[in-house]
Amino acid sequence: MKISVILNGKRTEAEIHPDMLLIDFIREHGCYSVKRGCETSNCGLCTVFLNDQPVLSCSLLAARADGCKVDTLEGLQEEAREFGTFIANQGAEQCGFCNPGMIMNAIALFRENPDPSEEEIKEYLEGNLCRCSGYEGQLRGIMDFLEYKKKGGAL
Repeated sequence: MKISVILNGKRTEAEIHPDMLLIDFIREHGCYSVKRGCETSNCGLCTVFLNDQPVLSCSLLAARADGCKVDTLEGLQEEAREFGTFIANQGAEQCGFCNPGMIMNAIALFRENPDPSEEEIKEYLEGNLCRCSGYEGQLRGIMDFLEYKKKGGAL
């Protein structure tokens, strides 16, 4: 079957098998920030935006994305760059494996709620696998970023 998606702003068409997962389609088209972690929709490493909503690409058939807009971290560099430095400044990117999924979910949080409480931030982080830092660095990075934004983007 043939599908067509807008992948990171570029129309992408391909013949796929009906059982192909969206994660496989995305990776076949060069978006390697999207990773496999658990294969059970529990780790957040495969998070992408489908029509601007975060979804787990390991549990979605590529055919369901036909006609949709799909954004990965590669397509959100402008939005991710500023925030990513706050995560790095906290040493929360030790191995880096969880960073793309973590950043995608943080962007989803910021879009949905520009001024989340610490508890709301923790709710967004709990669906993301991180084996190195125990989430404290990510939490501090998000809190620092939000404070930075409140000050108008001035350090």
